[in-house]
Amino acid sequence: MTGFSWRIGTWRGAVLTLALMTGTALAQPQHGIAMYGDPALPPDFVALPYSNPDAPKGGSLHLGVAGGFDSLNPFGIKGTAADGITAHTVETMMGRSIDEPFSLYGLLAESVETDPDRAWVEFTLRPEAKFSDGSPVTVEDVIWSLEALGTAGHPRYQTAWKKVAKVESTGERKLRITFNVADRELPLLMGLRPILKKSDWEVRGFEEGTLDVLIGSGPYVIDKVDPGKSITYKRNPDYWGKDLPFNRGLHNFDEIRYDYFGDGDVTFQAFTSGEIDSFRESNAGKWLTSYDFPALAAGDVIKEEIPHSRPSGITGLVMNMRNPIFADWRVREAMTLAFNFEFINQTLNGGTEPRITSYFSNSTLATDHGPAAGKVAELLQPFAAELPPGTLEGYDLPVSSPEKPTDRGNLRKALQLFEEVGWTVQEGVMKDALGKPFTFEILLAAGAGDSEAVVNIYVEALKQLGITPTVTSVDGPQYKERTNTYAFDMAWYVRALSLSPGNEQTLYWGSKGIAEPGSRNWMGMNSPAAEAMIAAMVSATDPADFTTATQALDRVLLAGRYVIPVWYSKVSRLAHLKKLHHPEKLPLYGDWPGFMPDVWWHEE
Repeated sequence: MTGFSWRIGTWRGAVLTLALMTGTALAQPQHGIAMYGDPALPPDFVALPYSNPDAPKGGSLHLGVAGGFDSLNPFGIKGTAADGITAHTVETMMGRSIDEPFSLYGLLAESVETDPDRAWVEFTLRPEAKFSDGSPVTVEDVIWSLEALGTAGHPRYQTAWKKVAKVESTGERKLRITFNVADRELPLLMGLRPILKKSDWEVRGFEEGTLDVLIGSGPYVIDKVDPGKSITYKRNPDYWGKDLPFNRGLHNFDEIRYDYFGDGDVTFQAFTSGEIDSFRESNAGKWLTSYDFPALAAGDVIKEEIPHSRPSGITGLVMNMRNPIFADWRVREAMTLAFNFEFINQTLNGGTEPRITSYFSNSTLATDHGPAAGKVAELLQPFAAELPPGTLEGYDLPVSSPEKPTDRGNLRKALQLFEEVGWTVQEGVMKDALGKPFTFEILLAAGAGDSEAVVNIYVEALKQLGITPTVTSVDGPQYKERTNTYAFDMAWYVRALSLSPGNEQTLYWGSKGIAEPGSRNWMGMNSPAAEAMIAAMVSATDPADFTTATQALDRVLLAGRYVIPVWYSKVSRLAHLKKLHHPEKLPLYGDWPGFMPDVWWHEE
């Protein structure tokens, strides 16, 4: 290259180098953002691929919920908020597609801009965005919402907020958020923060529950509230965003009502008697045997199995290590050995459901169960001395016989582990050297049929070890209060996980949750290895490195023996009235928030 061409090439190279150095020159406003690469949908997309743009509007949808509510504030730690408030009445800067692992598209924001290192993100508000009272959504509202949620809201908002250096207005409809750490997920998390009307919250805070109706910008408004019994949402005919491509085919019902019932069995009875329109069945055995009511036989009710490709998450009995009896991994392993999953699964599900053997079962994020190798081993090696057995070597859950409620071989192994820690069976009771019995309480939410059935079988098995726990069932608000403050020994634990785990994992497994109320770290784990793996996940710039870090975290969680896992389903089981419809194209996440009732419609 010579002469003028050489000078042009040199100039272009210098510009490119400067752009890479500053991390800003190459940034351009975009219609969407993905965790890795580009979002799947182009700028001119007309609708989400799993929606029906021609879906008719109208009709009503009545859903049932087990439990109750005492608040219309879903953003704080106090009280139990009614279902649907955030989903139906409040919006975020970006909307999530549940047909991709983690991609967002403009909602309140018409564009998003970030640098290659994602050290900052800038949103541009749509000029037409309005709250339900007709007032515009302003940059001031957005900045206030981010700060208020991050400092006074539920702990789930605070982890990411601590990584924000500053938020500033950069124009009439623009704001920029600058971060203080390397974390590629942060621009997406900021795009998913609820945006509230600042003046609506000036006389109330996030700290307390309230039954005051909030003002949102979403497609529905709260119409009627019967505290603890029902809440009704009415579609807003003046909704500002009804013609956005992201919303085409969504929010089709004129009215959505949630009725509350004492427990899951009563909710099911309400469905069979026609009081509610749909029921989500979590028990495979009941799905096979209990759906024989007249409306189904007449064809007025349809049973559907909705497949999905999301991780299993973790469901089971969590042991609270804040109680010293569960502090040693050998005790937690012994408690797991006493749990005969195969018999329980056969009894309750007809043996149809696979066991959760990874926090990310049913996905490529799940670890294998052999010895750690390659980059997974490299990530874990610095923590080898503190990791429980099985983390590096590989850990498998014990297997029992489905024929009997107890497995003698596993019980013998459990007794040996108890003895190693100083617990022995004395006169038929498990006691320590001072004669103190091994006692604890299992906390359950009242009316939770599946968990109660599991625990009843488990308690009988524990009696063979000289252990007789107390089982306590409490109502929903009490269960939330006790688990928020970790006032339990063992409890039923459900933690859904996505294909894009990130900062929320700190809320689930981070050491701050040992004492800080409201976290999801119910087990009270304190694992520098887990926190290091989470840091590696959120800073990964390559999908392969992200998967490796997630698999390493999975090993730490599994070998920690914090939860005695039960089963997961590869499908969601939905029974619903024939007049309810959804598109044939199903999203990657299947029956997940954003599917039911969002893309459904009413048609006789």
